[in-house]
Amino acid sequence: MRSISLVLKSVAKSFILVSALSFGIQANAQNSPAGNPVAGEGTAGAATAAAASGAVKGDANAGSALFKQKCTSCHALNRTVVGPALKGIHERRDEAWLIKWIKNSQALVASGDPTAVKVFNEFNKTVMTPFPELSDDDIRNILAYVQTEGDKPEAAAGAAAGGTGTGAAGSGQGEVSNFMLGGLIVVVIVALLVILVLNRVIKTLERLLLQKQGIVIEEEPATASDSAAVRFRRLAKNKKFVFFAVLLLIIFLGSWGWTAMWNTGVHQGYQPTQPIKYSHQLHAGTLKIDCQYCHFGAYKSKNASIPSLNVCMNCHNYVQATEKYNGEISPEIMKIYKALDYDPQSKKYGSNPKPIQWVRIHNLQDFAYFNHSQHVSVGGIQCQQCHGPIQTMPEVYQFSPLTMKWCVNCHRQNDVNYKGNAYYDKIIAVHEQLKKGEKVTPAVLGGLECGKCHY
Repeated sequence: MRSISLVLKSVAKSFILVSALSFGIQANAQNSPAGNPVAGEGTAGAATAAAASGAVKGDANAGSALFKQKCTSCHALNRTVVGPALKGIHERRDEAWLIKWIKNSQALVASGDPTAVKVFNEFNKTVMTPFPELSDDDIRNILAYVQTEGDKPEAAAGAAAGGTGTGAAGSGQGEVSNFMLGGLIVVVIVALLVILVLNRVIKTLERLLLQKQGIVIEEEPATASDSAAVRFRRLAKNKKFVFFAVLLLIIFLGSWGWTAMWNTGVHQGYQPTQPIKYSHQLHAGTLKIDCQYCHFGAYKSKNASIPSLNVCMNCHNYVQATEKYNGEISPEIMKIYKALDYDPQSKKYGSNPKPIQWVRIHNLQDFAYFNHSQHVSVGGIQCQQCHGPIQTMPEVYQFSPLTMKWCVNCHRQNDVNYKGNAYYDKIIAVHEQLKKGEKVTPAVLGGLECGKCHY
């Protein structure tokens, strides 16, 4: 009997150990950060533009940044926005003429150029913003980018706009977590079966030992007429079953409590309803408007900033999506006009504007300091690395957990690109001083900067 009890205790200890390990692996899998690969821009675009017949001589990669900064508010490649679609523009217009038009379209119209006058009248005499600050090479770079993107098949362009692959990483995280959860359930079921079988074996051995000692055990046979209460009372007398049931309950409550406490304050997946259904999929994905056109504080300040409605009106003073609403202005664009007290017919502003009350999505704790400019300008981090495939989201949601563990893992895994980065010049210089055995003071490390004390 003693050996049987020892076997049972050994099995029970093994079950507890396996369950604890499975629970620990599950908790770790649920809270491990998903990878955030960021898609880089290749140089194939410039090569393609250079190789094409009648190609514009320019750098398409350099033109990409200029196009997104200067052109996307009024132009698209494949459709008319405020101005015409730009695909094939290098074939329809002479390069010298395009350079003059982009730098100062009104000067060209005033000179009586027939092409300029025709375009000006065709688009209801809408004045194109002049860009005298752009050099001839800058304009050639923009034209090279337009040609390169225009020559791409639409499916490939759509795939390129599809983003960074972070969505796949996020879904992979859920698959790992579900796998671990399923593994834990299988372990519990197997352990239950093992204990039931061992319980049967132990009872049989106990009965045989008692029979050898001449002790006859009379058991009440279970009948079909026994009520559920009778069966439950008989089951409740089984100490091993009660022990196993209590153990399962403890494991379940412990797992639930651990998960609940770990996720307190974590709002991953949070997607509130906004007062205006602004689609990043349309603006950042389809139209390829650069993020910093609207969130202009990201590269220079702590906050990325939410754009004022005046930024929206740079485009929506003209773009009203009437073709989708039977000639009526889009109801979402009308919300902008209503907030600004703007009359689209007379194109005049009233005296009773009201702010749009956007609902904040990404919200760090008060004790956590995060500076957008340090990550965007100095670190060169893409928006998608934290915000996920924002260019595919019809409505924005919180993609990343924004926990301390998630941030720390990012800081451990990403490489620092210090070459040609003035921010790190002082740090590199300090390393060189340390190598030479020279004295390094707080002043050398920036200890005399005002913000070190007067924050």
